[in-house]
Amino acid sequence: MTMAAQAAIGVSPAPAEATDRQKIRAIVAASSGNLVEWYDFYAYAFTSIYFASAFFPSSSPTGQLLATAGIFAVGFFMRPLGGWIFGRIADRRGRKSSMVFSVLLMCAGSLMIGILPTYETIGVLAPVLLLVARLAQGLSVGGEYGTAATYMSEIAGKGRRGFLSSFQYVTLIGGQLLAVLVVFALQHMLSAEEMRAWGWRVPFLLGAAAAIVAMMLRGSLKESASHETMKSKEAGSLRALMQHKRALLITLAFTMGGSLYFYTMTTYMQKFLVNTVKLDLKTVSTVMTLALVVFMLLQPVFGALSDRIGRRNNMILFSGLATLGAVPLLSSLSLVTSPWAAFGLILTGLVIGSFYTSISGVVKAELFPAEIRALGVGLPYAIANALFGGTAEYVALSFKTYGNEGLFYWYVAAMAAVAFAASLWMPDTRKYGYLDGNGRMSD
Repeated sequence: MTMAAQAAIGVSPAPAEATDRQKIRAIVAASSGNLVEWYDFYAYAFTSIYFASAFFPSSSPTGQLLATAGIFAVGFFMRPLGGWIFGRIADRRGRKSSMVFSVLLMCAGSLMIGILPTYETIGVLAPVLLLVARLAQGLSVGGEYGTAATYMSEIAGKGRRGFLSSFQYVTLIGGQLLAVLVVFALQHMLSAEEMRAWGWRVPFLLGAAAAIVAMMLRGSLKESASHETMKSKEAGSLRALMQHKRALLITLAFTMGGSLYFYTMTTYMQKFLVNTVKLDLKTVSTVMTLALVVFMLLQPVFGALSDRIGRRNNMILFSGLATLGAVPLLSSLSLVTSPWAAFGLILTGLVIGSFYTSISGVVKAELFPAEIRALGVGLPYAIANALFGGTAEYVALSFKTYGNEGLFYWYVAAMAAVAFAASLWMPDTRKYGYLDGNGRMSD
């Protein structure tokens, strides 16, 4: 097939031309940036307890933590803007340029937090600048997902696309774990006073340095979008994106169910085990760290499975099992007393989630033509992720506050059911996906 013919059906020729060695190197470089992005994003959450008083002078420690949590939440709601900006850059200027710019922005945000003067030094400007830094990080993460997912899906090539692109979530989970480990190491090396005085800055400075390395690695990457794709008049166009309503709705539905389920079983689960199950904090940290390590290692396995059975079947299995299993799993978890029982139930939930997380990027990339692929993957994901993933903890705690915690379990199941309906509506991308040029979906 000629380059012109490939461009006409939205297929980039670059992945087919890449050697196995180039593919592996490209996946490593793209994944390293993804790891740094998520490490930096979560370093804020894990160190906020130490720097809250430095930026928010309040007699109430709870008030200080609420203020830092509010700024953390703002990062989620900057993601749609980041998904649009960097998706447009990726479709018009290339995936490589977008990935370099996104990790550079994350580097700037982390460095800014790491060297920021405190409230005592510059007054109200300190929390304002902290907000600016988080806005930059939110934009960066919002742009990272769609562009990295698109690049890794395109460069992986047919046959191993699910396996190779699964490393996006390997490094996403790895970034969270790395942030935990860095903070854990600092807690054992420094006193609590040293952590509050300056130790909290170290993770951000390390993240900024790592981002520079990732930026250099990404700068040497082979571009996966063709020249014809980037020069298309529809490249990165919202108008062109709206012509693919079926793909948009499927992407939104997958993210609604998938992100809510993911954040429930990972981020919120730590608080759930403390507040509802009544396990001590140290035990919870151990249980969740072990569960996340196993979860991370499962991603390539389930990605490879999708290469054999198809992405649609992976999504049917995830959404169907999550719809049926969310209420029993969370209800059983609320009653356990043994940390091993908690670990087993959480791992069961994460195994179910792996059907989705391992293919989260590629299953969406296959639904869009090349000229709007990064925008199509990134923008609807960022919107649904902010509305459903970013609010998971708030919704869960709200139900608990009003004495109806069980309703949250049904909420998770209901959103998984939405994803299940979308899975049935989704075409078999082995026959009708855009990445392999097998034909266009009907909207």
